[in-house]
Amino acid sequence: MSSHPSRYHGPPATLTEGWTLARLTPPSRLSGANGIRTGADGRIWIASVPSSSVSAINPDTGAIDIISPLGGDIVAPDDLVFDEAGNLYLTEITLGRVSMREPNGRVSVVCGDMPVANPITWSQGRLIAGECRMDARIMELDRNGGAPRVIKSGIPMANAFDVGPDGRLYAPIMGANEIWAIDLATGAHEVVAGDLGVPDSVKFDARGRIVTTQVASGDVLRIDVQSGARETLANLGPGLDNVAFVGDRIFISSINGSITEILAPGKTRPLVQRGLQWPLGLAVDAGGTIFVCDGVYGYNLRPDADASVEALQLAGMIFYPGCPGYMRGVCAGSSTGEWIIATGLGSLARYRPAMGESDFIAHGYDQLMGVAANARGAVVFAEYGTGRVHVAEGENVREIANGLDHPMGVAVDGDTAYVAEAGAGRIVRLRQGSPVETVVDGLSRPEGICLSGGKLYIVDTLAKTLTEADPDGGTRRTIAENLPVGAPFGVTPKFLGPIGDMAGPMVNFAGIAAGADGTLYVSGDAEGSVLAIRPAG
Repeated sequence: MSSHPSRYHGPPATLTEGWTLARLTPPSRLSGANGIRTGADGRIWIASVPSSSVSAINPDTGAIDIISPLGGDIVAPDDLVFDEAGNLYLTEITLGRVSMREPNGRVSVVCGDMPVANPITWSQGRLIAGECRMDARIMELDRNGGAPRVIKSGIPMANAFDVGPDGRLYAPIMGANEIWAIDLATGAHEVVAGDLGVPDSVKFDARGRIVTTQVASGDVLRIDVQSGARETLANLGPGLDNVAFVGDRIFISSINGSITEILAPGKTRPLVQRGLQWPLGLAVDAGGTIFVCDGVYGYNLRPDADASVEALQLAGMIFYPGCPGYMRGVCAGSSTGEWIIATGLGSLARYRPAMGESDFIAHGYDQLMGVAANARGAVVFAEYGTGRVHVAEGENVREIANGLDHPMGVAVDGDTAYVAEAGAGRIVRLRQGSPVETVVDGLSRPEGICLSGGKLYIVDTLAKTLTEADPDGGTRRTIAENLPVGAPFGVTPKFLGPIGDMAGPMVNFAGIAAGADGTLYVSGDAEGSVLAIRPAG
């Protein structure tokens, strides 16, 4: 185990003379906080899907220890629970399985056939887990590898559940916007609460009351099961994920990496401040506003941001009306407040978050990454999964390149497109009627690229560098080294597959965008920040 004040612990970035670096947002301590559970040691154990890790936090001091790191045996854990012997059971949502981690650190698979495995609990020697998808199942698992027993099927998206004092399983059913009490023997259910804010966790406090988080509304509710009376304990913003108790103390986790203690109704204490999960693609509009893609969330950020979490202004999230989905690639649209988004489910859309609406341009692509638009409104976008690049002009979409090795970042200059070919370590130029042309080679893993002042700027996540290059084969130099991008040196992250119909494979994408003054904005996805790299003067 290792303890760190932030999630990134690499060497500090260094810049070539004439350039400066500032953080527009603070580094985040957790890359998302999903399932949380109090261990026998009194710490809150945290499952994190984005960082593919398990951590434990001291609820008093906030000190965080890494239990299972990125690249370890546990992949994309979403929820977790202990048994009396100290074994830790985890749902690995992208792999569709449940695993057990013994106190000595040994990890084994308990069940390998549970698509979108998410909620899990332990009660009187019984291990119960479920799926967060439409037509989901809740099952009792045999820890010795026997066939699971299906308790109930046909459920519209079950999430973090708990066995109540009456022996029934109380489950938030996201697709129905209800909480169900399910008989563990028969599977029969009763609706105990409805008309909620999309519940995604249910836990019982010491007095037998439900405490439940609402992922869309951001409310934390306390519900008396007998009377049905509801009390709002706090509104912490959309994206809430789970609940844990340390004695009578209530702690709430959020997808944005925050953990908050509710001291009393309306009174809270941040144990871990919210932050960015990644971030991914970045774009700058004509007014200087930066749009930050952070998967579930999209934020607006000003170029003069003061490195506080308050600088991140929530523009949209996947449970908001009109949001196109999991947001990865982005460029500015043709009008103020419009952004062209490449989603995790392979769609391209014009998104106007202030109006709560999207117009889809194209669907059905395999892992879209970078996107860029020229002055005529033609939109070029990279399809990472198939090695293709496309251009959308109006309602017409056509392929302009294929056979590329994992294309990611895209930049355009008129009708010429530049593409970062991550798998081949090069930047290629695409011109109509001409073969694919290499303009920069010898890179390690180029991801985000942009054009500014006639130069190409390239984020290389394996080398941790920002490179400036003349696209016509002239000078080339390194602007920054040791950037907080990509996986730590020596770590090979496990592939994070899709999460049902909510998000496609969660491939990181360290984006870059240029402001009108030549400032380069870079996604510091290793630490959860947006960097501003500026030329002197």
